[in-house]
Amino acid sequence: MKAVFFPVKDKVAYGDLADPKPGPGEVLIRVRASGLCHTDIEVMRGNYGSSAFPVVPGHEFAGKVVGIGPGVSGPKPGDNVVVDPNFECGTCEACRRGWAHLCKSLGAYGVTVHGGFAELCTVRARAVHPIGDMAFSLAALAEPMGCVLNGLSPLTGRVIERAAIFGAGPMGLLIGLALRSRGTSEVMIIDIDECRLQLADQSDLTPFLAGPGISNKLRQACDLAVDATGVPAVAASLVDYIANGGAALFFGVCPADARISISPFELFRRQLSLFGTHSLNHNIPEALDTLRAIGPAAEKVVTHRLPLEEFSDVISGQTLPGSMKVQVTA
Repeated sequence: MKAVFFPVKDKVAYGDLADPKPGPGEVLIRVRASGLCHTDIEVMRGNYGSSAFPVVPGHEFAGKVVGIGPGVSGPKPGDNVVVDPNFECGTCEACRRGWAHLCKSLGAYGVTVHGGFAELCTVRARAVHPIGDMAFSLAALAEPMGCVLNGLSPLTGRVIERAAIFGAGPMGLLIGLALRSRGTSEVMIIDIDECRLQLADQSDLTPFLAGPGISNKLRQACDLAVDATGVPAVAASLVDYIANGGAALFFGVCPADARISISPFELFRRQLSLFGTHSLNHNIPEALDTLRAIGPAAEKVVTHRLPLEEFSDVISGQTLPGSMKVQVTA
């Protein structure tokens, strides 16, 4: 089969790998859509996962079942499915609490074992979920949407009428769309990129160009403020935008050595809540339901669809003007 893979750290290759065969409890998928995530770049750099090379990246993928291994019941050849990439040990303290995404030995397709930037991929049968007639490119957004929903899960039961999201990239837009689908009446997207803000505007979100006036306009005015940039200075400013009793969600991936300053007295006096988030927690079915509820606006997040043979250049750093979510499609 053809695949894009990392043969060693900091190197991308496109070429032939042996066709995988499904083992006991596994299915073989012909990949039809697989999305690029910044995590894939960090895997290449050896900063995420087990750094066990060679590895085929790609953890946001959907396709068609074309083979099944011994002992598989449920999925069958011809089924259109999306993959939940994470797999956990099932025995550590986090797993026993239902926090599979916080497993001490968490693995994932496309991170610690071969994933979706290939023509074929074998995965555990329990990791696939049927998508019916949903487009493969939309279904491949279920993994990032699962991450969004996991990030929003601590906010269940809170009243969120007004939210501010810093960062109009793919994840910022998906967070905004998820909040709108849940009834948040005003979702503001703040960014320095006017083209991305135009897409936010087309998606029924309120765009704001980042600048000095934002802090005055939105100071302590939002039930929820979200960092989707991974920029420490932006993360440090979230508390300034939260109304009394509100919450801040640290969604963007800041550098591991970054530090920010927050006043514990302000957290106490204004009763603020700060949340972090990591990955998704086996919530792909909920993510698919959310994507269906959002409708066509979700598909606008995917701006580029490329054949597999052109994808190694993109991972290596080729710039695609105006890009948001980039996918390999077949």
